[in-house]
Amino acid sequence: MLRTHNCGELNPTQSDSEVVLCGWVHRRRDHGGLIFIDLRDRYGFTQVVINPEDADIFKQAEAVRPEWVLKVTGTVRKRLEGAEREENPTGGIEVVVSNLEVLNQAKTPPFEIDQDKDVGEEVRLEYRFLDLRRTRMQKNMKMRHDITGVIRNYFRDNEFLEIETPIMIKGTPEGSREYLVPSRLYHGDFYVLPQSPQQLKQLLMVSGVDKYFQIARCFRDEDQRGDRQPEFTQFEIEMSFCDQDDVMSAMEGCFKELTKAIRPDKKFPDTFPRMTYQEAMNRYGSDKPDIRFGLEFADVSDIAGNCGFGVFESIVKGGGTVRAMNVPGGGSFSRKDIDDLTDLAQRHGAKGLAWVRVGEEAGPVVKNSTPEFLEALNKITGAADGDIIFFAAGSFPHALEPLGEVRKDCAARLDIIDKTKWAYLWITDFPMFEKNADGAVGAVHHPFTRPHADDEGLVDTDPFAARAIGYDLILDGNEVGGGSMRIHERDLQKKIFSILGISEEDAERRFGHMLRAFEYGAPPHGGIAMGLDRVCMLFADEPNIREVMAFPKDQKAKDLMLGAPSPMPEAQLTELGIKILED
Repeated sequence: MLRTHNCGELNPTQSDSEVVLCGWVHRRRDHGGLIFIDLRDRYGFTQVVINPEDADIFKQAEAVRPEWVLKVTGTVRKRLEGAEREENPTGGIEVVVSNLEVLNQAKTPPFEIDQDKDVGEEVRLEYRFLDLRRTRMQKNMKMRHDITGVIRNYFRDNEFLEIETPIMIKGTPEGSREYLVPSRLYHGDFYVLPQSPQQLKQLLMVSGVDKYFQIARCFRDEDQRGDRQPEFTQFEIEMSFCDQDDVMSAMEGCFKELTKAIRPDKKFPDTFPRMTYQEAMNRYGSDKPDIRFGLEFADVSDIAGNCGFGVFESIVKGGGTVRAMNVPGGGSFSRKDIDDLTDLAQRHGAKGLAWVRVGEEAGPVVKNSTPEFLEALNKITGAADGDIIFFAAGSFPHALEPLGEVRKDCAARLDIIDKTKWAYLWITDFPMFEKNADGAVGAVHHPFTRPHADDEGLVDTDPFAARAIGYDLILDGNEVGGGSMRIHERDLQKKIFSILGISEEDAERRFGHMLRAFEYGAPPHGGIAMGLDRVCMLFADEPNIREVMAFPKDQKAKDLMLGAPSPMPEAQLTELGIKILED
């Protein structure tokens, strides 16, 4: 090694020893004839001192600039009393330089690396190799490394086998748009990059693996957002001869280990609470509710059906529902606050946001409702003067979702979220099917999800009423992952395909490998997958997953550092049998 120590480990016990350090110039300061340099590597900072007595070294140090790469040899000494920097692990010492070697010079960076200032994301991503030098990013990369280490150790200790699955597979569309990989040997045929190893891990269960895990790369050609990237990582397990509780218990144990190891400052319950999808929507208007605060919904449909307010009455008569959310202290919201909340509700599908400021004769609901309705409303919701009540009205569950977003915003405005604890929550019993925009039947999770045993009869007669044995893990209102018990019988799998509008011929073409495997003694099995990037984002208190990925794409799926995607040479396209059509 070129160095004897790194820049984060020296302390006063090593005083008078000669050391060699290598690193980048974090800061350079000239103080009354002495030059001080904070030398940085990924382990920390060490202050080195250059005395003017050695003219040659001093002259070298005068030329040094930020981000130059240096090798210094010197003697460790204690800092003068009062000059220590307690916030720095090496703050009790400095190194008096006896030799200085410039390993490489550096251009002036496009942004300051020694300070955590706001820098435009485009510039950060274009110069990601510099951005990753910053303390914040170094900390995030280290945390991600630690998280993956805890995950691997936990599952290995619990007898899960880590098995890699292929990156180039057969295209079997499961919902998201796939990335295509053209075959050079078979013109007109393509591989795809996997959205997830879903089918492969189920086939591993058929093969007798019994307990599998993987930290897997996945790919989806989707529009970008803060918690989504074209390529991402998930950690996942699959288990044979198990039930839902076994899978949930295994993953719950992993998150307990993770939280203790990575975020010991956060409190969490010994057992993660559980809530059905139906209960979560009824109480919070969300299938991923943040339960660190209240603001629960009350069903006021019975009293709204004859309340005098025409909007509510017509919705109830049409078979819809009316829910009310009392916000204690929300009466202090200004008209602008209410307008902002109304805009939020409309962005999430509501036509508007009805409200009642308790104790005031204001707003269309109050002016058009009977006194009996308002009195009953206050009793059901527990509202008092100084509160405000917001409403959701329409068909379940879609009418409740906008009010669920308003709920979160109100909690933030009133600062009632307990941020000292982490609220883990399991959501179970999701619907098996949903109606797509075109009216067709779609799978809520994926087509291999097992229907609830009590609802198998509904699969044929009323599929939208059938529940799946599916479960999601929620952390502070964020879905970190989900899973299900799987179908392992050929006949049941073919039936689900049929309900989803997949013909028998198409099922054989797309999923024949799965149906064939189910004929050879497939065991009961289930699993779950967690978004590693999202978990790292939450554990690092970062606003999006790009901050915990070394080389992410931007919000337009571009790699600004490498310049991808990029055109390919015509000869290579011809070899692959590809012709580019102009718009």
